[in-house]
Amino acid sequence: MMALRALAGAHGRPLLGAAAGGGRGLAAAAGAPAGAARRRLPGGPGGPAGPGPGGRPDTRGPGAWLRAAGRPPQAGPGAEPPGREGAAATRERALAAVEPRPPTAASRRTGALAVKCGMTAEWDAHGVRVPLTVLWLDGCQVTQVKTEAKEGYTALQVGAGAKRPKQVGPAVRGHFYAAGLGIKRRVAEFRVSPDALLPVGTPIQAAHFVPGQLVDVRGTTIGKGFQGVMKRHGFAGGNASHGASKSHRIHGSTGACQDPGKVWKGKKMAGHMGNRRRTVHSAKVYKVDPERQLVYVVGQVPGHKGAWVHLRDAVRPRKTFRQPDLPFPTFVLDPEAPPAAATAPAGPSPYDAFR
Repeated sequence: MMALRALAGAHGRPLLGAAAGGGRGLAAAAGAPAGAARRRLPGGPGGPAGPGPGGRPDTRGPGAWLRAAGRPPQAGPGAEPPGREGAAATRERALAAVEPRPPTAASRRTGALAVKCGMTAEWDAHGVRVPLTVLWLDGCQVTQVKTEAKEGYTALQVGAGAKRPKQVGPAVRGHFYAAGLGIKRRVAEFRVSPDALLPVGTPIQAAHFVPGQLVDVRGTTIGKGFQGVMKRHGFAGGNASHGASKSHRIHGSTGACQDPGKVWKGKKMAGHMGNRRRTVHSAKVYKVDPERQLVYVVGQVPGHKGAWVHLRDAVRPRKTFRQPDLPFPTFVLDPEAPPAAATAPAGPSPYDAFR
């Protein structure tokens, strides 16, 4: 306070009004109108951005203060959404650039993101009931290409689904807008061989997979919470009677005595069950529906209904199995001959062993 009084006497201006007048004294000392000390300067974040309707400062929009300073708003690369027409144009350009070619022994195709719709069943030609999991490829497209020269390896980033712009940040919006695509709900990366690279915007359709081939399906298992050893590890439990009291579902002894004097790591005990990344290897594709973008896989896959799974060619199929001819690097739709739903050929009848 004494320093402010001395400063006021030296300059002949009242500075003590800053404490009593809400900043008017400091504003007057700086030669600014009253209340300017409490406002941000024009051209700064949150400050007045210039004249607006009725003479008021125009602070509408995230880039208002940049416009007032004579600079364009910096909302990331490709700030403007491509729209339906722009996304369709990106898709058509990518399809025109894809050229079908024969694969080599070292070729590795990209995978796809799919939504687990649930399970159903069908009867094959021999009358055998086949349990099936239905996977839906919801607008799956290539969103980024990674090359050996730039990232040090070859891979494709694939996106599927859709989100509203307000559900993601500006960096994510700029990533998709710069590619000329809409915002995807989920993205994943698949390592591919250099000859299997695809341009940005290439759709990965259900016809990318062929009935009869083997695929690997990876997802997150259903979380079960904290469970005991009988449900988590299949323990038999204790006696139901014969003197057993409050020990029917316990795990029993967990270690030895003084030697080793501890419980070994990895001991099967009660704990959290589920909610882990798991892969079903060499699952058979039973049927493909290109019109509805559905892939039917024999058996179960990890995850609940509506969960996202990674679907790609099997990396270690059975030695006696030979994959059918697959479209390489991906399936390209022919408008004159659209594909129809196809089912894997039936194998030998299981009833032959009883005849």
